[in-house]
Amino acid sequence: MPLPLLLLLTTLSAAASTSGAASLSGAHSELHTYGFPSGLLPSNIKSHSINRTSGTFLVEFDATCRITLPPDNYVAWYSKRVTGKIVENKIGKIEGISVRAFYKWWGITGIKISGEDLVFEVGLVTAKYPKKNFGEVPQCEGGKHSSS
Repeated sequence: MPLPLLLLLTTLSAAASTSGAASLSGAHSELHTYGFPSGLLPSNIKSHSINRTSGTFLVEFDATCRITLPPDNYVAWYSKRVTGKIVENKIGKIEGISVRAFYKWWGITGIKISGEDLVFEVGLVTAKYPKKNFGEVPQCEGGKHSSS
């Protein structure tokens, strides 16, 4: 696995595990319904919707969400709208989540469950991280995203 991708996914794992105590929103509870930990979504959710037949979903945040991860200052970023399709143990067609590593934004396109691990998809590349790393809901700093 390329080093940039490994660092990217480590960033996601750390983002989910460095959070304060937040009450679960309906969207966080929905994640549990499909087998996922609540720490995949940050705390600043404004609204969410899901089509139970197709699995398509929309999560809207009150602002963009940025989490800076010390000591290397990697940035995980959620747009104001995250969309995708969720079924039991798999989230696909994700749009609106990215992580900056090595001066590049990497879009997370899918997440699936494999035993006790989450498998993150970035294009054709994947990496596994323990689900337990995503048990806490991360808090956001806010901030703007630039693809430069």
